[in-house]
Amino acid sequence: MAITSWIRTFPLFQYFIAWTQELFMSVLKTGPVPQHVAFVMDGNRRFARRRKLEVREGHSAGFESLAHILEMCYQVGIKVVTVYAFSIENFKRPTVEVDALMEIARTKLLQIIHHGDLADRFGISIRVLGQRSMIPPDVLAAIDKSTEMTKKNTTAILNICFPYTSRDDIATSMREIVTKSEKHELDPETIDESLLEQNMYTKDCPPLDILVRTSGVERLSDFMLWQSHQNCTVEFVNCLWPEFEPWRFGSILLKWSRSKAVEFRKREMERDQKQL
Repeated sequence: MAITSWIRTFPLFQYFIAWTQELFMSVLKTGPVPQHVAFVMDGNRRFARRRKLEVREGHSAGFESLAHILEMCYQVGIKVVTVYAFSIENFKRPTVEVDALMEIARTKLLQIIHHGDLADRFGISIRVLGQRSMIPPDVLAAIDKSTEMTKKNTTAILNICFPYTSRDDIATSMREIVTKSEKHELDPETIDESLLEQNMYTKDCPPLDILVRTSGVERLSDFMLWQSHQNCTVEFVNCLWPEFEPWRFGSILLKWSRSKAVEFRKREMERDQKQL
């Protein structure tokens, strides 16, 4: 283990890793690229327990992993990334942990404000989706600053679901529709699935292509249930979120790209047969 760590310090080794990553990115760009991916970032607490760390340190490690994954997403051309940062259900956790999560969120958002190189480099617009009324004032101030600072960026979007549940997302959409109906802004007869989608938090985003959950747990935990119900690839990965390295996500992207290429070729063959 010590020898491996020592080898990693060699400039030639670091150059080889950087060259390999760049080559891998180039390969990913040649195929179909998803427009919208989402992550359930699960496993921060277990990561901390296994390493005898404070829970706060596990969540911090999770934010560092997120930074690496986001960079990869935007490098390959993914337009929208949505992350499950905090569930409304998380308020049931111990107060100390909730306060720590809120402080980490505030700190990381302030880092984006003061050192927004990632947002600037990829033209990322930051959006926070969820119940604002549940967010502490100091965290809300950091959210407003980060969204204001990046609102003119139009190349890519980072949706931070905080605090969020899919059930609340759907219920909020329904309340919006009822309000508009009561104000005679729409005809109740026009209410359908499309109208529901148009009033959800992700209304301005392309359809969800890939949803990834780490930690080996195979459930969605009330995250983007509506958005993932059709034409969405769901991947359950058996590693903790802080251990979710770019190469793991790269393999998911390659798998998705191959499947889309096969679907495209199949449609082309069916079209050619019809023309005969």
